[in-house]
Amino acid sequence: MQAEPKKTQAGNAREGAAEPGVSLIGKEYEVEVGPVAHGGHCIARTAEGQVLFVRHTLPGETVIARVTEGEEGARFLRADAVSVLEPSKDRVEAPCPYAGPGRCGGCDWQHAKPGAQRRLKGEVIAEQLQRLAGLTPEEAGWDGTVMPAEGDKLPAGEVPSWRTRVQYAVDADGNAGLRRHRSHEVEPIEHCMIAAEGVSELGIEQRDWSGMASIEAIAASGSQDRQVILAPKPGARLPIVELDKPVSVMRIGEKDGGTHRVHGRPFVRERADGRTYRVGSGGFWQVHPKAAETLMLAVMQGLTPRKGDTALDLYCGVGLFAGALADRVGEKGAVLGIESGKRAVEDARHNLAAFDRVRIEQGKVESVLPRTGITEADLIVLDPPRAGAGKQTVKHLAGLGARRIAYVACDPAALARDLGYFRDGGYRVRTLRAFDLFPMTHHVECVAILEPATK
Repeated sequence: MQAEPKKTQAGNAREGAAEPGVSLIGKEYEVEVGPVAHGGHCIARTAEGQVLFVRHTLPGETVIARVTEGEEGARFLRADAVSVLEPSKDRVEAPCPYAGPGRCGGCDWQHAKPGAQRRLKGEVIAEQLQRLAGLTPEEAGWDGTVMPAEGDKLPAGEVPSWRTRVQYAVDADGNAGLRRHRSHEVEPIEHCMIAAEGVSELGIEQRDWSGMASIEAIAASGSQDRQVILAPKPGARLPIVELDKPVSVMRIGEKDGGTHRVHGRPFVRERADGRTYRVGSGGFWQVHPKAAETLMLAVMQGLTPRKGDTALDLYCGVGLFAGALADRVGEKGAVLGIESGKRAVEDARHNLAAFDRVRIEQGKVESVLPRTGITEADLIVLDPPRAGAGKQTVKHLAGLGARRIAYVACDPAALARDLGYFRDGGYRVRTLRAFDLFPMTHHVECVAILEPATK
């Protein structure tokens, strides 16, 4: 099981002590690897019983694990598998030359066959549901599978190029790269294998970015729009941006931290459900090119909207689900979207301006929703950030009497916790679907459909 180890007496004493324990960084252990855990690692134990969270390994393997974080008496240690003594049948040689211990931290499962990656993600979802919500897959209406996105089902050794937004860091020599795992150190790269073609064709890695702290490259999948967002180091001047394809350029303000236009459009255009969506700099849009359409369809199939329904789209971003709902509830229906980001709200209002019965409010859901005075709704969609919606928001939503609720989640732990809160509020999970929209990483997207438990 993935449950964190109980605190030992020594562990409690160590946590309360003023002086840190003896560092174990660099110490190596030969261990048999146990189950996968949430976060892109597996669980093992030293001969003394201390828990190790080990990356770059797979369940059932025997490896040499080198400690990367931790000290004597700590509740657990973090480690990398630096030598594989008995490999799993699911192991492959990592296709990416930058993957491995101490290297790029962007991918977790480059060393696993694609089907094995999806099984591991399924095991994590199942464990979280059981531990945090007390639900078996059957009770959650889930068949236990994690579905690949269209076009991503590739043979072992091949990597889908899916990431339409890549955040590059810049090292002291002006080289663009990616952060190492749990580190500010930069791994310079010549090419990111999971970057979408539209990002790779910009040639970011081949340019000198001296004076920049980071560069975000965006390649819209719904248009030919390309954008780079530059974050200069304090006092640095912007370079002349000459890339291999036309791009618009934005910069992060040194004083206000806001995103400001340098030249070109301050947004990119995306497509989903037959509609074009404007997504401004800093606005949220799913990173996988198939994700928006995949999740929209899963939500609409689960909710089965009817003409005249009233619906809520919470954490609505630029209006993806609100637009799909508005189409389906018709002129006699109504949709309220709530989003905290100012720019995203502007985009959502622009994107949905054709719908008279759609309203977008700005602010945090937990603050805005009670102020609306809404006491009931037919349908609810919530797509919260990684931390989830939380107990108070779930309690409020459960009191609105919705016929169905769609919960879109990028973190299975937060989802499972909130499903437990919904159960306390009188809702049960009707169906759950899981999608592998972040191949090679430990991340996974889920769509849970809930309904009143009395049905």
